[in-house]
Amino acid sequence: MKQSRYVLRRVWAALLTTYVAVTFNFLLLRLMPGDPTSRLARVPNGTEETRRALVRQFGLDQPLWRQYLDYLRELGHGNLGISYTNQQPVTSQLLEALRTTVPMVTLGTVTAIVLGLVFGVVAAWWRGHAVEKSSTFVSMFFYALPTQWLGLMLILVFSVMLGWLPSAGMHDPGLMAARDIGVPVSSTAVLRDTATHMLLPSMTLALVLFGEYTLVVRSALLETFGEDFVLTARAKGLRPRVVLIRHALRNALLPVVTLVALSIGFIAGGSILVETVFSWPGIGLLSYDAIQARDYPMIQGAFLVITISVVFCNLVADLLYARLDPRITT
Repeated sequence: MKQSRYVLRRVWAALLTTYVAVTFNFLLLRLMPGDPTSRLARVPNGTEETRRALVRQFGLDQPLWRQYLDYLRELGHGNLGISYTNQQPVTSQLLEALRTTVPMVTLGTVTAIVLGLVFGVVAAWWRGHAVEKSSTFVSMFFYALPTQWLGLMLILVFSVMLGWLPSAGMHDPGLMAARDIGVPVSSTAVLRDTATHMLLPSMTLALVLFGEYTLVVRSALLETFGEDFVLTARAKGLRPRVVLIRHALRNALLPVVTLVALSIGFIAGGSILVETVFSWPGIGLLSYDAIQARDYPMIQGAFLVITISVVFCNLVADLLYARLDPRITT
């Protein structure tokens, strides 16, 4: 019964959070300076009448409350609207962007989790030694770096100076042009080309994120090392590796669950900074271009996807945490 009430509370909180975020997103865009029609009307022989026609077409001449109700009604039917800039459905463009964002950010997130676990365990196990100081310093150094600056430095080193990896885009333009004119191009070559372009943006995400995991794992392990069951395991004469893996690490991973869920939620949103620096055609770059163009439907759709993904993954983390530690439901 207690767990059922806890689940209902968390689900209700998630729904309320989503609604508040959607409302705030709608209002914030319309309170920003600028108007989408000011850019769209900049066409040859454009007139004020053209701008007014665009305002009527987009429904921007309606009162704010009417626009809000229309938006909620369309959203309830699963309609995210039509992009102002290219007159294409927002849903199809977001799905296409997600298909490119998810693999890149997944690779970066998984790499960050692995590095964070390794550095966190090493820092906790060698507490007070130079190894701990070195692990903590390296993780905090990368965690403190601005994402866009780190991306530019990686481009400078691996693309400009060494010439090992491409610096922008998702595919080699020459390879895609050859395929478009009918030159036989194997799917393996296309996949290898995509993976090569994915390395630098994924590496940037991994280096920025892994420091957070390192600190959480280190802190949780140090706290677990002082628990009675770990002291009992050591008193029984178990090998240090067994004590670390079977007893300490398994119980120290509870705080990491929430952090992993947040990272998974980050997959849908991607990273606007990373995708902009590397011109990776994902939802982050799509959101950046939509903000520049004041494309309200596209911005609202992108932020809705990001909001739902983060809120849902937080909900999953809360439920999983309650499953692993039933004490929090009381």
